[in-house]
Amino acid sequence: MGLFGDLKEDVVEFVRDPTDEQKILVTAAVAIAIADRALYFVDFPFVVRTTAAVGVGFIVMFLVSYLYTGQLVPPDGNVDDDEEPEEYVDELDP
Repeated sequence: MGLFGDLKEDVVEFVRDPTDEQKILVTAAVAIAIADRALYFVDFPFVVRTTAAVGVGFIVMFLVSYLYTGQLVPPDGNVDDDEEPEEYVDELDP
């Protein structure tokens, strides 16, 4: 179907059944937008306002992630230990 067909399928899947990670990222993006608009009325330079809004987004992302998973970062598991079952394996961890 091409690029647009794949993009359409991804958007439909995101709207119908978003993953926890997608929910967390959307919440962080909304928090960034709200913080940016709230800081717009304060007489801050653009760079300071935008940096503060992104900082608020990161804080919200960590808080929402903690509320979803019960921990701030995913566990490393025991990637190097072959005796115990793996809890979590990062795809990018060699």
